[in-house]
Amino acid sequence: MTERIVVIGAGVGGLAAALRLAHAGCAVTVLERAATPGGKMRTLPSDAGPVDAGPTVMTMRWVFEDLFAATGERLDDHVTLHPEPLLARHWWPDGSTLDLFADPDASAAAIRTLAGARAEAEFRAFDAEAARLFAAFDAPMMRAPRPAFGRLAATVMGQPRLIAPLGPFATLARRLAGRFTDPRLRQLFGRYATYVGGSPDASPAVLSLIWHAEARGVWRVDGGMHRLAQAMAQLARARGAVFHHGADVARIEVRDGRATAAILGDGTRIAADRIVFNGDPAALHRGLLGAGVRRAVPRSAVAPRSLSAQVWAFAARPSRGDLAHHNVFFGADPAAEFGPIAAGRLPTDPTIYVCAQDRGAGQPLPDGPERFETIMNAPPHGASKGAGPCRMQECRDLTFATLARHGLSFDPPAPDRALTTPQGFDALFPGSDGSLYGRSPHGLTASLRRPVAATAVAGLYLAGGGAHPGAGIPMATLSGAHAAAAILNAPASTSASPRTDMPGGTSTPSPTAAPTRSPSSPS
Repeated sequence: MTERIVVIGAGVGGLAAALRLAHAGCAVTVLERAATPGGKMRTLPSDAGPVDAGPTVMTMRWVFEDLFAATGERLDDHVTLHPEPLLARHWWPDGSTLDLFADPDASAAAIRTLAGARAEAEFRAFDAEAARLFAAFDAPMMRAPRPAFGRLAATVMGQPRLIAPLGPFATLARRLAGRFTDPRLRQLFGRYATYVGGSPDASPAVLSLIWHAEARGVWRVDGGMHRLAQAMAQLARARGAVFHHGADVARIEVRDGRATAAILGDGTRIAADRIVFNGDPAALHRGLLGAGVRRAVPRSAVAPRSLSAQVWAFAARPSRGDLAHHNVFFGADPAAEFGPIAAGRLPTDPTIYVCAQDRGAGQPLPDGPERFETIMNAPPHGASKGAGPCRMQECRDLTFATLARHGLSFDPPAPDRALTTPQGFDALFPGSDGSLYGRSPHGLTASLRRPVAATAVAGLYLAGGGAHPGAGIPMATLSGAHAAAAILNAPASTSASPRTDMPGGTSTPSPTAAPTRSPSSPS
């Protein structure tokens, strides 16, 4: 009997699982509450066209090449990618600036110009350490469907050179303090903890390997990152997957301890032999998908929560002409950013990331307004401790007054509708508290506490940034591979219930508009 698979949520993890399962011959139905696929890989409208309001570039390209190759396709036949030799341009309040490149020698030379020969030597040592960490933990951690502490420990014991950069009991900030004498470089490389929703002073030192993932290359996607989600969905359809948008899943039905159907808000029942939940696993634990799946993941797998953000996506003319595709405008003191966030408040001196979407290698500037996305780290909604959301002018000042001090302003100003706050992300992705990365990465064993693909409820699986191996589109894509493998390698379902047809899906407002609250938002 052909396995009937229901995938709840069309984020990148759900799309990766749906594509692999449909290619394997399963009868796949994808239920997505929004009008388009992509989840956090979303866009907002602007006068210059759709603006990315989530991830901005592709890293770890080989993960996506593997996904398409597994279905007999080539990634380059479905999306057009442009390599960015300039990884990011960094700016500090003292007027200093630093470009980092995909070429490590070019980065080393730039650091020498910024901070001298000693800083260059420190960077080269750090770069080599990050590469060793990445190589060591790729297979036993990121690619393993169920990472085990014993295997990780054996990896480290077999390679003693890993012990110092791993810093088993050191935070990333502490490790960087011992690696770099220049405080600007400590601040810069500490920022990589935020890529998975952590603060450098509480995240483990092993997260320095994230630098290597980016240093191996970044690629712009023609049409924006949302185009990648569209390409994955199109290929899944070509392999037989059926997509229904405007499909709000209210409950996952459980019978005799097994997930058996997705129940929509209008009462429609979609029978399934197995279900992949591509939402924040916290939604399951909190009972937003019904009491029957609350035990699917323990609280320790979803708490504490990772960082959220204030994100603006808009079109305007910038006052500076020297912006790169990726730009980071640092605050003067990381403590003024991460200290308030740890206390559940917005930062007083934030670092602001600015993506100039229409800039990049070989890309001519538009004649009119350009598209921009800005990101400022913020505590998750549930950590606000009664402070509540900031008023619009306060939100606006935190980002744009900070950038103005760096000499960057925009004409016209971003409209209010261009802002998504932690509260807005919580509405878009129910159960998340607005946390963009699932469980917090703080603590030595945090990466081992994320839920894996198979849950405690038979027939229910997880995919997305809240599941192993973690946040970011490459990791979420790998989670989809883990979910598909767990299903395809599981004993055949004994379900003999007839296939339930679902009426044609109807569109609802995409995540660019204020949605009705539903637990079926993708992660």
